[in-house]
Amino acid sequence: MATLKLKDIKKIYEGGVEAVHAFNLDIADKEFIVLVGPSGCGKSTTLRMIAGLEEISEGELYIDDKLVNDIEPKDRDIAMVFQSYALYPHMTVYENLAFALTLRKVPKDEIDKRVKWAAEILDITQYLQRKPRALSGGQRQRVAIGRAIVREPKVFLMDEPLSNLDAKLRNQMRAEIIKLRKSVDTTFIYVTHDQTEAMTLGDRIVIMRDGYIMQIGTPQEVFEHPANIFVAGFIGMPQMNFFDAELVKDGDDYNLMVNGAYIKLSTRIREALKAKNAPAGKVIAGCRPEHIVMKEAGPDTMKASVDVSEMMGSEIHLHLSCNEKDIVVRIPTTELPHEQRGGLPYGMEINLSFPEDLIHLFDPETEENLI
Repeated sequence: MATLKLKDIKKIYEGGVEAVHAFNLDIADKEFIVLVGPSGCGKSTTLRMIAGLEEISEGELYIDDKLVNDIEPKDRDIAMVFQSYALYPHMTVYENLAFALTLRKVPKDEIDKRVKWAAEILDITQYLQRKPRALSGGQRQRVAIGRAIVREPKVFLMDEPLSNLDAKLRNQMRAEIIKLRKSVDTTFIYVTHDQTEAMTLGDRIVIMRDGYIMQIGTPQEVFEHPANIFVAGFIGMPQMNFFDAELVKDGDDYNLMVNGAYIKLSTRIREALKAKNAPAGKVIAGCRPEHIVMKEAGPDTMKASVDVSEMMGSEIHLHLSCNEKDIVVRIPTTELPHEQRGGLPYGMEINLSFPEDLIHLFDPETEENLI
C-alpha cells in the first residue's frame, strides 16, 4: 500500500531527445491508474522510471513521501509484470512463483503459504507442478502476475501485460485483473495502448501523446468531457466524428451551423459558452457515432450517403459520406425497419442530426474543448 507523487518528471535521452515532458501526477493509496496512449507516447518510459529501470533525467519521484530517485529498483518495494511473461523455463510454476521469495530468504512455510494463496486467487493451483511450456498464453500470464503478487509489494506495475493474448483471452484476463485488484490491497499502475482496457480497469486514466499528458480523469470524465480533439478522438470506438462548423450568436444566445443544418444547443452548452464569452465563428464540432441520429429531413438535418454498412449483431456501423467527409454512425438494429436490419444499401441517402446536449465544440487553432 503506497502513495506516489511524480513531480515534473522528465526523460531526456542522448542528443537532447525528450521522451517525457514535465510529468505531474499524484496517485492515492490503492488507486488503479492507467497510462494510455499511442505507441511512442512515453507511457512505458514513465513506468520504467517509477520502477527504477530508467534513470529520471529531471524531477522527483516520491513513494510514501520518500524521495526514491536514487534508490535501487530492488529497494523500492515495487513488483512489475512485463509484456513478455519472462518465466524461467526450467522451473515449475511453483518454483517460478517462489523464486523471488527464496532469494529474499523468506521462511519455507511462509513461501508455501504465499504461493498457494496467489495460485488460488489466479486459479492456477492445478498447474503448480507444470513447467511454463505446458501452459497456454493466458495461464503463463497468470503465473507472471502471481510471481509479482506473492512479494506483496507496495506498488504493482503492469506494462501491457495482455497485448500478447488473443481477443477472447484478453477479455478474460481483464476480468481476472479486476478481481485481483479486489483481493490485493496495493496501488496499481497499468500501461496499455488499448482504450478498452483503460476504460474498464482504471479509477483514473492518464492519456498521453508525444511525452505530454493530454488529460487525467475518470473513465466517465474523459469520455463525456474530453479536454481536446486528441482525447476526443482517442477515447471511444469507433472514434468521434469531427465536422467543420460555425458557432452562431443570436443576441446573447448561441447555436450551431453544420453542413447546412441549424442545430439548437442545449442550455448547458449555451451557458458554458456564455461563461467563456466565446466569439462567434469557426469551430470544430464533434459527435460520437452512437449519438448521431437518423431522422426525417428538416432544418436541423444534413444529408449523407451510405458507403459501407457493417452488421455487428445488435447494431449496424454505417460508414457515410457527408459533404465529402467520411463519418461513422452506430445504429441499434432495433431502431431500423426489419428489412434494413441486415444493412443499408450502398448509395442510400439518409438525413442526420445531433442531439442538442451531446455535441462537443473545439477551438480549431488550439484544439481545446470550448465547453
